[in-house]
Amino acid sequence: KREMMYAKKSYGQHFLKHESIAERIADSLLQAGRTGRVLEVGPGQGMLTKYLLAHSEYTTYAVEADRDMVAYMQMHYPQLQDRLIFKDFLDFDPASVFGTAEFSLIGNFPYNISSQILFSMLDHRAQVPEMVGMFQKEVADRIVSKPGSKVYGITSVLMQAFYNTEYLFTVERGSFNPPPKVLSAVIRLTRKEGFELGCDELKFRHLVKTAFNQRRKMLRNTLKPFFPAEQLMNDPFFQKRPEDLGWEEYVRLVAR
Repeated sequence: KREMMYAKKSYGQHFLKHESIAERIADSLLQAGRTGRVLEVGPGQGMLTKYLLAHSEYTTYAVEADRDMVAYMQMHYPQLQDRLIFKDFLDFDPASVFGTAEFSLIGNFPYNISSQILFSMLDHRAQVPEMVGMFQKEVADRIVSKPGSKVYGITSVLMQAFYNTEYLFTVERGSFNPPPKVLSAVIRLTRKEGFELGCDELKFRHLVKTAFNQRRKMLRNTLKPFFPAEQLMNDPFFQKRPEDLGWEEYVRLVAR
C-alpha cells in the first residue's frame, strides 16, 4: 500500500482523489499528439500523471517544487525517470529541457501561484500552443469572462488577446483531499495561430494593468500617464471603465 502523503499548505496542495476527473483532465489536451511533449506542473502524487503516461503519442514531463513529492514520484512512477524536474515552475526555463520545441502545458495548478503560472505561460507562448489547467473557479471564471462582467480583469484581457479560452467543467470541493474552501474548475486555452498583437506588447500589458489597478474609475482618470489631458477629457471613449473594453480595444488604445 502506498504511504500517506500529507498536503502542504505552503505549496497550495490539494490532492485530486477522483480517477474519472483526472482522466477527463488528461483527455482535454487536443494538441499533445502534435507537439509530442506534455509538461505537467505540480504532479503531487501522480493522480493526473498516471493518465498522461498512458498516452503513447506524446512524452510526459513533470516539474515539481516539493522535495517530498519528487521522492514519492520517483518511487511510484519510475517511467518518468529523468523527465521529472525538481524545480519551481516559476523558476523553470523551458529551453533547458525542450530547446525551442513546442509542448502542451497541463496541471492541477497550485492556487496560490496560478496567476503567475499564466503570466509565465504568456512569456513562453511561442512554445505553448495549449494549456489545460485546474484553477480556483473564481480565477477560471475571470480568465474566460467577457467584457462587462464583474470578474473581468487583467488576466481576462491578457490571456484572451493571445489564446482562445474555454471553460470545460466545474470540480466540487469534495473531489480533493484536503477539500479546498473554494470550488475549482478546468479550463483550456488554445493559442491563436499566426496572431500578431498589432501594438507594443509591453506597453499593452502596462496600460491594461494601469487601467485595472483602479477598476472603478473611468479611463480618463486612470490613463493619464498615456494620453494628453485634452484627449482624455474631450473623447467620450475615455468615460468608459476598464471592464467595458475587450482586448481589441486595448490594442487600439495602445496603437493610437
